[in-house]
Amino acid sequence: MNFNPNQIKRMMDQFGIKNQEIPASKVVIQLKDGGEMVISNPSVSLIDMQGSKMFQVSGTVEEKIGKEPEKSDAQLVAEGAGVDLKTAENALKDSGGDIAQAILSLKG
Repeated sequence: MNFNPNQIKRMMDQFGIKNQEIPASKVVIQLKDGGEMVISNPSVSLIDMQGSKMFQVSGTVEEKIGKEPEKSDAQLVAEGAGVDLKTAENALKDSGGDIAQAILSLKG
């Protein structure tokens, strides 16, 4: 199917959907563990569907800073993957604190 942009805009208007580009230079997402994700050069759209607002964000994840992993978590990863504690801590940081992902990344 070929739609022209005017047809799409009319259809969105009929359904009460509004799309607005947000001129953002950086997006910061606060994580539950106290860390944050920073997205640089983002493309941000605000989509308003009959009062319900959603944001669509795409860009380059610049950094992800999480809290320091718990020693007990690092110990689990070290034992599960057969590596030293420092390697386990680094894998936990890279996985955002996900123990299973850290073990899998070290075994793979």
